[in-house]
Amino acid sequence: MRTFVHGAATWDVEGPRRPSRMAGVTMAGFRIRGLEALRIVPHPAVTLLLDFGDGWPVLDCGPGGPQRGSFVAGPGLGSGGETRARGENIECVQVRLSPVTAHTILGASSADLAGAVVPLGDLWGREASRIREQLGDAPSWQERFALTDALLARRHRAGRPVDPEVAWAWHRLVGTRGLVRVDALAAEVGWSRKRLWSRFRSQVGLPPKHAAKLVRFDHAAHRLVAGDSAAQVATDTGYADQSHLHRDVAAFAGATPATVAGEPFLVVDDIAWPGRGTTAPAVDRGPVRGPGGVLVGKDGDGADRSTR
Repeated sequence: MRTFVHGAATWDVEGPRRPSRMAGVTMAGFRIRGLEALRIVPHPAVTLLLDFGDGWPVLDCGPGGPQRGSFVAGPGLGSGGETRARGENIECVQVRLSPVTAHTILGASSADLAGAVVPLGDLWGREASRIREQLGDAPSWQERFALTDALLARRHRAGRPVDPEVAWAWHRLVGTRGLVRVDALAAEVGWSRKRLWSRFRSQVGLPPKHAAKLVRFDHAAHRLVAGDSAAQVATDTGYADQSHLHRDVAAFAGATPATVAGEPFLVVDDIAWPGRGTTAPAVDRGPVRGPGGVLVGKDGDGADRSTR
């Protein structure tokens, strides 16, 4: 376990020694003695937080009131900069799910989770209590990761996958870091723009255009954290100019680029989420077609391979 120190923030962070058996699933463990008003910065993944400690993580997320304990949140959680996390003596496993994979695992419509927070008990019932007890009884972080992965794998086997065309569209958005037009995506999968919008929205949880903006913002935010100037980031990540970048950062994070560059939520990523897929070098191998010419995922099975 490594200790993350950034300003007033001091957290213990652990990562699994082995990758998940499923594509699009990454996880990290956190032990935080005191957490005060951590700004949640939106990212293009579904968040599954599994709490098992003596304390309670609390998510202050606007009109819905505070959310305590384990929860699921859709991609884009924190948009506008109004969502804050706090708590004492927090111990949890946080899982980031590709929206494509999340659709299969969660057993709920991703559209119902877009930017929203749902208590895990509301979604999984008694299973949420069982996993909390199992994680608390596990003697090590690596066993907690193995328990979590086994749970997710079981649900994944029983779940319903997204349309291969939707999986391909998501892959293209991530692979191009959000720099692909919806019309081009529709043409690639052989659908009308309207049909792609509808299917993508219902299965991923966001309209394609907004998903592209979120992926682009995520890449830009991590470039800012890495120390690149706002002007250089705007040029390199497809913004029209620096003002355009400022507007997007303000809309997603409720802050300036300079503030976002120092947000602990992002700075901890190098420890908690090494090798982030959404900020890795873009690789576009072109469409992959399965039997009958159906577009599928990068590796030919409809799976997403590129979520941070």
